[in-house]
Amino acid sequence: MAKLPDAYIGKRLFVGEGRPIALGIGPAEIRGSTYMEGPVVMGNATAFPNVWATTMIAPVTNTDLLGPPLIPGTLCTGINNPYSLAVQGSSAFLGQIDTNLGINVGTNLIAQGEVASRCGLHVLSAKKNFDIPHPSKKNWRLRHTCPEAPSNDVYIRGKVKNKKHIQLPEYWKDFVYKDSITVSLTPIGAHQDIIVQRIDNDKIYLQAKTGIPIHCYYHVFAERKDGEKLIPEYEGYTPADYPGNNEEYSISGYHYDIKEK
Repeated sequence: MAKLPDAYIGKRLFVGEGRPIALGIGPAEIRGSTYMEGPVVMGNATAFPNVWATTMIAPVTNTDLLGPPLIPGTLCTGINNPYSLAVQGSSAFLGQIDTNLGINVGTNLIAQGEVASRCGLHVLSAKKNFDIPHPSKKNWRLRHTCPEAPSNDVYIRGKVKNKKHIQLPEYWKDFVYKDSITVSLTPIGAHQDIIVQRIDNDKIYLQAKTGIPIHCYYHVFAERKDGEKLIPEYEGYTPADYPGNNEEYSISGYHYDIKEK
């Protein structure tokens, strides 16, 4: 095999059979273009024991380098290097992309079609749920879905025994509208005529029949105030027509109740 210290190609380089029309023919030939039939290995050749693709790229092992290539990144996981491939500028893939590990995205992830996870078992635009093996029935499964409401609600629930108040989370005073708090009470063991006496920043005070200790379940809802109020109904065709601040919401999809026949 001939060894060249450096090679200069003034016009075009072809390796293998065939000359793609895309690189031009005759007067339309593109100077500086290259065609390689492949397979081509770049970087650490031992990373590919077999032919996996037309072009196989692995991290650099060239000893002429003073150290591993340093590529700046602003991803969630920080700076990741050395990379096998770095592309400055936009890239286009006209076929399917398979990755054996995760995908880190620095800004937005936009898809024209569905976004699916768990090998297609969960579709983002569908109703939000989880589906697991049934905890107590053999060969059964259990599916729950997230509650949906016309306001940005949060809730707490629990049980009160021998107390006259419900303790609210400390952060609720700055997190929810106080006048939006609603309370549902379910007596345990006997009728106690429990009522909500008053609500302050950190407690809901209860009152029952004289001499009867309070024993009940509670469910407390309130509307978040760290943003604008949700507008449940609005005129338009897509979520982009929402008349409020769309930056406050993560839209899981729209028209998910209409399925193709």
